[in-house]
Amino acid sequence: MSTAKETFTTERGNGDETHQRVPEKGPHAPEGHLTTNQGVRVSDNQNQLKSGERGPVLLEDFVLREKIFHFDHERIPERIVHARGSAAHGFFEVYESLADITKADLFQRPGEKTPVFTRFSTVAGGAGSVDTPRDVRGFAVKFYTQEGNWDLVGNNIPVFFIQDAMKFPDLVHAVKMEADRGYPQAASAHDTFWDFISLMPESTHMIMWAMSDRTIPRSLRTMEGFGVHTFRLVNAQGKSTFVKFHWKPKQGVASTIWDEAVKIAGADPDFQRRDLFEAIQRGDFPEWELGIQAFDQAFADSLPFDVLDPTKIIPEEVLPVRLVGRMVLDRWPDNFFAETEQAAYCPGNIVPGVDFTNDPLLQGRLFSYLDTQKSRLGTSNFHQIPINAPKCPVMNFQRDGMMQMLQPKGRANYEPNSLSETAGEEGGPRECPVTGFRTFPAADGAAEQGDKLRIRPESFADHYSQARLFFRSLDPAEQAHLASALVFELSKVGIEAVRTRMMSNLVNVDPDLAKRVGAGLNMPVPKASKTSAPLQDLEPSPALRIVNGPRAPQDIKGHVIGVLIADGSDAKAVDTLKAALKKAGAVAKVIAPKIGGAKGADGTLIPADGQLAGTPSVTVDAVALVLSEEGCAALLKEAAAVQFVMDAFGHLKAIGASDAAKPLLDKAGVEPDEGVVGLGDDFIAAAAKRFWDREPKVRTLA
Repeated sequence: MSTAKETFTTERGNGDETHQRVPEKGPHAPEGHLTTNQGVRVSDNQNQLKSGERGPVLLEDFVLREKIFHFDHERIPERIVHARGSAAHGFFEVYESLADITKADLFQRPGEKTPVFTRFSTVAGGAGSVDTPRDVRGFAVKFYTQEGNWDLVGNNIPVFFIQDAMKFPDLVHAVKMEADRGYPQAASAHDTFWDFISLMPESTHMIMWAMSDRTIPRSLRTMEGFGVHTFRLVNAQGKSTFVKFHWKPKQGVASTIWDEAVKIAGADPDFQRRDLFEAIQRGDFPEWELGIQAFDQAFADSLPFDVLDPTKIIPEEVLPVRLVGRMVLDRWPDNFFAETEQAAYCPGNIVPGVDFTNDPLLQGRLFSYLDTQKSRLGTSNFHQIPINAPKCPVMNFQRDGMMQMLQPKGRANYEPNSLSETAGEEGGPRECPVTGFRTFPAADGAAEQGDKLRIRPESFADHYSQARLFFRSLDPAEQAHLASALVFELSKVGIEAVRTRMMSNLVNVDPDLAKRVGAGLNMPVPKASKTSAPLQDLEPSPALRIVNGPRAPQDIKGHVIGVLIADGSDAKAVDTLKAALKKAGAVAKVIAPKIGGAKGADGTLIPADGQLAGTPSVTVDAVALVLSEEGCAALLKEAAAVQFVMDAFGHLKAIGASDAAKPLLDKAGVEPDEGVVGLGDDFIAAAAKRFWDREPKVRTLA
């Protein structure tokens, strides 16, 4: 589009540099505005972002990095981490205007919907690994806003292993397959990981989360998401507010038991991907609410830790989460490779009204992700791939490069230029100080003054108090799971000194936890490791619990219930149960010895959704045994049937059973409790939860 003489003004900057700008009092329509490749308008195309007028250039300058990055690749491979992922399209709907704290366009008008593409992933495994290992899950959301793309790239855990991005390659090398033997795949239970962790006290809080039930989620639909870092929101008046982002699943937070996760991996390596796909296909759209913890500098200063430390949380009891919108995923990708695999997320993709802080892990990620996408997708033009392309105008002078899809016209591939006024040619877009992205200018006090140093601040030195807070906040059942996970993982560590070192760190977290782990390993508990900061006994946070926590599932909605049948089952009873489950919002999956179904007592065929040997009870949330005496007798000879019931009981699930099914219950070792019921309303109520009081009867925990 031609840029006429009157469409931009020419001004001189502080250093007498030329600025050609969109007029301040102009209409500010999309045409003519200079943008990044993500569609974010540029306020200054002449100067790098510096710490003070003569200070060093800042790594967070995403406009500079993208511009130089693209130029570096103008002449004409699997993710290292987060390779195994599943994703879906949807929308974000804001509940209320947040204009008081941010000028970001997507938060201005209540009820407005913004398209999103959300990808969930495991961290350590390759693309061909299974869905259900003990691992952190990525939770990345791409918002296609009217002001450009915003990528909120987080995890299902609110903290991280390290405080400084310098250590990220070491962390990943340690947790990945051991370099000489190429295993284990997608697992942290090996020497090199625990050697690294035991030498990095800052990882202790994250290890509590990683060894908890949070890293074996039941479903992608039942896990929380977090932005991890402290970000900024900036309003139209230039006022800054610190913010932490949370995603809260509407279906509740739920996890598997370790034995269950292991068996799911064998029964269905794609279990969580399949669950997400099937939920969307049947119209049971997964939904999360976006919550924020918003606070000012005074509140940050009042906390007993540094909010720039990514290994720390602000407990919800200290600062409640404000729910500001919802995300609904309602469409599966048309092509897995074109969309899910090629989706490129970068934490540096932000929009006006959202900004960074000096979190040293975040600052390093701002560089790393852009470089990673070039390596993966082979071109600096990855933003032109449809799944990555903004849904707003993109106009700049970045040219050429491998796989360039655009066809810019005219000679103007630089700025400033006078071609429109001197030669009547197209002159291209211009910077706009009014609507372009402007980095929040204020320094964070004394932290941004003084000498240039490679140093870790003393305010980052307390590595154990929040780990203690997390452990002591958990339900006793979760504490037992965490201790047992540590025993399992450390039992895979062949170097005794590493096990001892790790236990000495655990003494600082909780002496009883260290004692339980030591007993599980049959090793003496050493003295506590030396700390650099005094330990604090912080108030427990019940919001951190999954078991009996505030976001535990409250009903059966969205659950998948396995209905086991065999020849002779009562077809009417099956239909009645399916109708009751559907009314309650659950999904009935009929399972039979043969995929063709079973012959009912009335001679009719009862169709099956799954075959018994290929659909074990680990793949469902509760089981119902609708059996006749004849069918039960036949299943007593089927090892898969006995294991089906045994696992359901051992995994603390509700079991509904007809009277004729009692011999199968007995053979599977099922003992009566409040979770073993009939097939009526009592089963519908029981199937909504797990029965944790049963666990000491079925397994030994640390």
